[in-house]
Formats: sequence, structure tokens, C-alpha cells
Amino acid sequence: MTMAGLDTRPGAAELRARRERIASAVGPGGVALIPAAAVPRRSMRFRQTNEFFYAAGLEVPGAYVLIDGADGTTTLYLPHRDDQRERVDGRGLWAEDVDLVRDRSGAEHIRAIEHLPAELAQRLFRGRLAVHTPFAPAEGERETRDVLLGGTAAHLADPLGPREADPSSVRSALALHFPSADAVDLTPVLDELRLIKSPYELAALRQAGRLTGVAVIEAMRSTQPGVFEYELSAVADFVFARGGARGSSYEAIVATGTNAWHGHYVRKDAMLAEGELVLMDYAPDLNYYTSDIGRMWPVSGRWEPWQLELYGFILRYHRALLSRIRPGVTADAVLDDARAEMLLVCEATTWSAPEFERAARDALDFRGHLSHPVGMAVHDVGSYRGRPLEEGLVFSVDPMLWVPERNLYVRCEDTVAVMQDGIENFTGFVPLGPDEIEVEMAQPGLLQLWERR
Repeated sequence: MTMAGLDTRPGAAELRARRERIASAVGPGGVALIPAAAVPRRSMRFRQTNEFFYAAGLEVPGAYVLIDGADGTTTLYLPHRDDQRERVDGRGLWAEDVDLVRDRSGAEHIRAIEHLPAELAQRLFRGRLAVHTPFAPAEGERETRDVLLGGTAAHLADPLGPREADPSSVRSALALHFPSADAVDLTPVLDELRLIKSPYELAALRQAGRLTGVAVIEAMRSTQPGVFEYELSAVADFVFARGGARGSSYEAIVATGTNAWHGHYVRKDAMLAEGELVLMDYAPDLNYYTSDIGRMWPVSGRWEPWQLELYGFILRYHRALLSRIRPGVTADAVLDDARAEMLLVCEATTWSAPEFERAARDALDFRGHLSHPVGMAVHDVGSYRGRPLEEGLVFSVDPMLWVPERNLYVRCEDTVAVMQDGIENFTGFVPLGPDEIEVEMAQPGLLQLWERR
């Protein structure tokens, strides 16, 4: 099972529609100013920040996009052509490429980067100016906001102070050079816009979900006792590259046995053993969109009774949640309704161990099974809690249970979009039922085909 790599970047019309919504939120008397990622400090493939790419769709380091809240026009400020960098890195986009940049981005004005301070100064001369710029840390390669904020917290705990300065602190620059400008946080506006996906974004997430699922299927087929966790990760990496992804959107979780107990286990250095389950959670960075999946399967290719008992319960819970998701209901209502159904299942089940029943009942009290938005980041921005689910919302459905007496953790996860008549499950084609998984695991995997060479 393979996929051809396709580049489906947002077109000018899609980008203009996004910027129109940003301009509307900013309003007259204000501008939105979003910085691009800085020029890399070492030889590496450049990746734009999600915030800049969402608004401008360009992979240009050191640039800015300015969106006028009054008339909705966009000005892109780009560095001048650097012949030395082009000799090293290949062709880029520069301030001199006016027609090409305009065609790709749909921006009305393309200017050299040194004109940005003069533009801000002129606007300030005409009156007060509100500059809306993201205050939250920018999401870069394999970065999500929760991880970035956690890193900031860790730096602040360092007794000698933070080790790095924020490379994109527009707010600090405005305070220093243009103190009369009112700095306003653009983050809530971008978060809300990114939460509900456009038809283009749904297509991009559908493609990312497809590539995610193919990678997990190939890892499933390659599983057998004696294989190492990192080998399954390598199989997925190959599939991602073959499908046109720039890499992964987060560190692979491949956890066998009790390693799965650690929810974000990433060491991947253990050998798979007979009688254990293996968990895989991994997705690509494909054209600035990603997916999320969680699958578990038996290392031996055949389920043991205790595995089926726990996995079968969580699978049934997963399907109960999926069947209730639709526009207009809240996440809490979905959880409450599914819980009522699954309590009856608990009562009707003859459990082989009391700790298994406790784990199942405790899982039904956990409120995080409708997990997090998915989009440009795996833990995407915005929140759908406390409000009716909307068409175009994409999020992770991830029911899980814990058996602390045995350090067991069981889950299954899919990325779904709320659609007019229910959901579209972007990763739902990946085997989920125990019998389906056994059939898939009987197929030759990439690792075994490689060993036959």
C-alpha cells in the first residue's frame, strides 16, 4: 500500500479568504502583523511557522505579513535576494519576485523588508495604531503550543534564567521603537479561525489522515517478536517520506508492553515480545497539516483473552463516542450519553479481574476522551469545549483506560471531522476490530520484505 507525494498548498483565493477574516476581526484603526520564522542558524531545511503560513502560504524566512483592518489589503515584506544563500540552498522567494509572490499569496503589495518600519511610522503619524500580533509562541517544526509553553516554564525554573531569547518578539520591538503603538494579542483571532476548517483544510487533513493510516498499517504488518520499537517507527518514516511529507509532526510513540503506561513514551529502544501489546501514535507533517491516530495490536499477531477483554471494552466505547458526534451537540453531551451506554456494558460483562472492572468504570469518569483539535499542529489551537460542535471542526477521539495494578494502558484513537450529517473519520480505514487486525498482521511487512533481500 503506497501513496504518491502531492503538494496541495493553499492557493491565493484560500489565503485571501483567511486574511479577510483576520482583517474583519482586527477592524478599522488596526493592522495585523505576523512574523515569519527566522533565517535558520545552521544548514537545515526551512520550515515556516504555522501562523505565518496560515496567513501568507509562503516558505520565506525573515518576512512579515501586514493585513490592514480598514480595507483588508495585504502587504508582504520580504528580504532582498541573497545570491550566496541561493547558491547554497537553491532558488528562493525574495522582494524582487513581485509577480511570483503576488500570484502565490494573493497579496496586493510586495515590498522589501526595510520598508516595514517606515510603514508603521507613517500610520502612527496619522493617529493611534493598534498592532495585532500573536503573543503566543509560534509553532515551528514538530512543535505544538502546549509543548512550547511547557518549555518556557522549564526555562523560567532555571535559576540562571532563560537560556534563549524569543526570536520573534514583535511586541518587544514595538515597545522599544514605537511605544505609542497599541500592541494587541492576535492569538485568539488566529486560534478561532484555525479551529473551524475550510473545505481546503478538510481536504489537506483528509490527505494527511490517509498517509498516517498507511504508515500504521505497514507498521502493523511488520510487527513480530524480536522487532524493536524503533524499527516500526522507521517503517512509518519511510511511508511518510514516500508520501511527500517533510517528516513527522511529532516524535513517534511506539510502546510495547508496560512502556505504553507512559502516555508519551518516545525512547523506542525496547524489543517486542510475545504476549504483549504494542501501541503506535504517529503522524506526518504533510503540507503544513497533520493527523492523529492511536492503534494497539498484539505482538504475536493473535489476541490473548485478557487483551481482548480490555481492548474490546475500549473499542466499544470508541464506537459509542463516534456514533454520537454531530453538529449542534456538545462534547459533554456526547461523553455523558456514551457513558450511560457503557455503564450497561460494564454491568453485563463478566470481568476476569476486579482491577479490570475498576479500570473500565474509572475510564467512563474521565472527561478527556474527546481529546484535542487537530490541524496544522497535532495538538491544534482553539477550544471547542462548552459550546455546540460545529461543522468543519476536526479533533481526536481517543478513549483510554488505565490499569495501575499492572501498569497497563489501552486506547484507540481516530481523527474525525464534524460534518453536516455526522462525522468523517480520516483514519477510520485503519483496522480497528480484533479480527481485522489479525488479518492485516498476517500480510508481509516492509521489515520482512527487506530481510528477504
